[in-house]
Amino acid sequence: MYDFAVMWDWIAFAVRWLHVITAIAWIGSSFYFVALDLGLKKVPHLPVGAHGEEWQVHGGGFYHVQKYLVAPENMPDHLVWFKWESYSTWLSGAALLMVVYWVGGELYLIDPNKADLALWQGIAISAASLTVGWICYDFLCKSKLGEAPTMLMLLLFVILVVMSWGYNQVFTGRAALLHLGAFTATIMTANVFFIIMPNQRIVVADLQAGRTPDPKYGKIAKLRSTHNNYLTLPVVFLMLSNHYPMAFATEYNWIIASLIFLTGVTIRHYFNTLHATGKGPHWTWAVTVLLMLIIAWISSVPMRGTVEEAEARALTPREERFVAAEGFEQAYDIVQGNCSMCHAREPVWEGMHWAPKGVFLETQGDVARHARQVFLQAGASHAMPPPNAIATMSAQNRAAIIAWYRAANDG
Repeated sequence: MYDFAVMWDWIAFAVRWLHVITAIAWIGSSFYFVALDLGLKKVPHLPVGAHGEEWQVHGGGFYHVQKYLVAPENMPDHLVWFKWESYSTWLSGAALLMVVYWVGGELYLIDPNKADLALWQGIAISAASLTVGWICYDFLCKSKLGEAPTMLMLLLFVILVVMSWGYNQVFTGRAALLHLGAFTATIMTANVFFIIMPNQRIVVADLQAGRTPDPKYGKIAKLRSTHNNYLTLPVVFLMLSNHYPMAFATEYNWIIASLIFLTGVTIRHYFNTLHATGKGPHWTWAVTVLLMLIIAWISSVPMRGTVEEAEARALTPREERFVAAEGFEQAYDIVQGNCSMCHAREPVWEGMHWAPKGVFLETQGDVARHARQVFLQAGASHAMPPPNAIATMSAQNRAAIIAWYRAANDG
């Protein structure tokens, strides 16, 4: 189990790295094509069917790009499809969700103080919510609301607020925000897989068969692409939120997550307008700053609980196993002397107002609950405590933590 914990952490790191790489590719191509689409200019002597063109310079070369609203008269021999950036981002994200929040569900997914759920129930809710979210969204887009894009976006925002609140009633704060991001990202990738790509294939097939493509398919795809454009930045925030306790480990984290979607709208509106007209509306930045100030204020609402409440909480079977393991008392004393000054409900380190990543290491239950993190951060590696911390961690102390973790897993 000792070697497995190290290897599993590396697997999680590798999958996270893959997810970041593919997300960069997807977001980059998405933002590029939105900017390109909005910056197209109608000039004389465009080819038949061409809507506009743009000249660009990059990497020492000039590029001449033309867009056809439906399709060119003749199908080009080489046609590049942009789809795998989206698919690989979602697949790697789903794998990361399983690695961190399903396999590590007892620690990261389930919050027994919110809902008395078995791990399998939490996993079922996790998976089902992503599927149901897409089904509901797709139904709304195909309804008459599809002809009223502004109303549709407002309704989508309401759905996201409801999901943000709902996730927070079941999961840990960290998992709630991550799942809201996964919920949104699933809609975005499903837009590509089920709507945008099939519609493009229909247009290509019509063109190859000598038929005139129906422009309605492009209109439908454009609506979904616009939604993806405005949802991208909030998803990035939610995926990063698990590193910042002030975002996920506060009383009103679901409100914070909801407001982030509004900042995504204001920021993208600025850049979309800038690309289309050459001048962005500066009021959007004032609104964005105001929203972030509100978010910062909301995050300051205390939700730490007390050490006494933590000590009174019943231990889970997993936590009991670590407390009962040989070497726990020594490991607990080491953590108290090296870690608890920062990882406390009220940190004593000057300038620190919240425990790093929302991890508390004050009670025996705290240390047992975060045993794997303690092992990886302060036993198997020298990540903690930081080099400039007052406390120092000797090699003997790290060895004691490793021995305790190994005893708990091998016993």
